[in-house]
Amino acid sequence: MTKYVLALACGTLLLGLPQAASSERAANAKPRILVFTKTTGFRHDSIPAAIAAVRELGAANGLTVDATEDSDAFTSANLARYDAVVFLLTTGDVLDESQQGAFERFIGRGGGFAGVHSATDTEYGWAWYGGLVGAYFKNHPQVQRATVRVVDRRHPSSALLPRSWSRSDEWYNFAHNPRPSVHVLATLDESSYSPGPGAMGTDHPIAWWHAYRGGRAWYTAGGHTTEAYSDPLFRRHLLGGIRYAAGLTPPRIVALRVSVRQRTVGLSVRYRSCLPCAGDLRVRGVLRQRLRLANGVGTATALLPRGRRTVTITLRDPKTGATDAVSRRIRVR
Repeated sequence: MTKYVLALACGTLLLGLPQAASSERAANAKPRILVFTKTTGFRHDSIPAAIAAVRELGAANGLTVDATEDSDAFTSANLARYDAVVFLLTTGDVLDESQQGAFERFIGRGGGFAGVHSATDTEYGWAWYGGLVGAYFKNHPQVQRATVRVVDRRHPSSALLPRSWSRSDEWYNFAHNPRPSVHVLATLDESSYSPGPGAMGTDHPIAWWHAYRGGRAWYTAGGHTTEAYSDPLFRRHLLGGIRYAAGLTPPRIVALRVSVRQRTVGLSVRYRSCLPCAGDLRVRGVLRQRLRLANGVGTATALLPRGRRTVTITLRDPKTGATDAVSRRIRVR
């Protein structure tokens, strides 16, 4: 009997892959999100619709959502209950020094932040927060339709967006360009609308993410209008950003074990950051079948014809469309 896997006589190969930033708990537990909507400056009429949208998205996608305008929620003990905090249409100075310290420690321990629209019109005197959110608001023209250029579709908040996305909102100009401190997901095409005297030119970031001081941060400038929160594309964008902040980053394959014995291929793949998750095994020109997924491990077996074959394992987040895949050449004798 011949046993052969990827040119190894032992019959199996364990492939170590880079570790994901999020934890096993993020892949397998129900995340909890704190939505914070305190304002000490301008107050958006869209706040009730925004809260309702996040609650609906949470209920449909396995997220527990709490909402508050009480800054006393920002204690180390209370924040420890959450995976991410969403500054949803906040404005002005919303936290005192003690609360700021608790939030800094929360991020430092690996917590996440999602900022929506006027989160950049918040806490101008707190330099740490300025770094977290990425940029501060400068001014804006009137609400109008503009073209958003989605420049990175690998992130869960942009994976299902069109490359050219036309929508109406209140388009912010920022006091400085956050690039290169952040990973830009989308920019504004200023030729598609009237940006006003604060125009940023050909590079006008409007959504981004970055790792920050031990945690994660995501921001979108969209979300001024009530109508935004019933827009399916904007809701996908918002959900993906919140999921990223909560540590539910795109699927990550971290190890793969493949074996072939008597023409039967068996595989076991370990993965992280995929909740919910779907996966499949494909052997080019031969078969495609679903993986069995449970507790961060996917398994599959299949009978193959003799010869050299390419085996591809793909994991997919069905909510955002984000994927991770790995392929290997094997020889079946």
